[in-house]
Amino acid sequence: MTTSRTSDALAHTEPSRALLLGARDTLPLLPGTIPFGLIYGATALTVGMPAWLTQMMSIVVFAGSAQFAVVLLVAGGASAVVLVLTAAILNLRHVLYSASLGPTLRDAPRGWRLALAYLLVDEVYGVVIGRMLRLPMRQRVRYMLGSGLTLWIAWQISTLVGILIGARIPAGWSLDFAATLTFIALLVPLLRDRALIGAALIAGVVAALTLAAPLKLGLVVAAVAGIGAGMLLDRWHARRDTSAPPVVSDPRAADHTAPPAATAEEG
Repeated sequence: MTTSRTSDALAHTEPSRALLLGARDTLPLLPGTIPFGLIYGATALTVGMPAWLTQMMSIVVFAGSAQFAVVLLVAGGASAVVLVLTAAILNLRHVLYSASLGPTLRDAPRGWRLALAYLLVDEVYGVVIGRMLRLPMRQRVRYMLGSGLTLWIAWQISTLVGILIGARIPAGWSLDFAATLTFIALLVPLLRDRALIGAALIAGVVAALTLAAPLKLGLVVAAVAGIGAGMLLDRWHARRDTSAPPVVSDPRAADHTAPPAATAEEG
């Protein structure tokens, strides 16, 4: 109901107002985003990444899960090939986001579509997906721009503050383990069904078995194994649900031909 009211209001407002409304609707997500930016900035320094590269990753990559993965891989001495492959695999979901939003922005100028593609992350997708089709094109572009810029600015500032904090943390604190804990915190809420749980377990087992692989390529193998396992489990559950007989809550409803119960007057 709230989404519908917001969309109706947006459809009758100026594009500049749509920009502000997109920013407003994203503000409630910032308390959950800023702490991750702080942790990323601080832990990246503790694993040996220069401050300029840490900030540049937030500007260029702008994807929290991929950036945390890079920090963990740098701490483990992974090669550049593994860093790039891991970041690419983690960001494949953005292709799905783009495919979902693409039809709603097909008539937008190419420059705007490129800018919005850069700003498209999980939180922005969640804010805009329910409203895009209800808005005129100019409002769609401004609304998504307002959401994306709000999150982008918050991520850049929190990264910078994290870098400043990390520069004052003694090396003996071993803060790099905080990145591992943060990654676990990002993962656990996503394990909502058996396919996702199975994918995580398979990936974890394969990562442990290939720990000694050269160039840390075992992590890439584990990611591919987890994705494959998740897809197989998802298809297996879908086939099982399709072939399963319908569940009847009332046994009497399953047999419409059953004779009525005998009354005291019968017999």
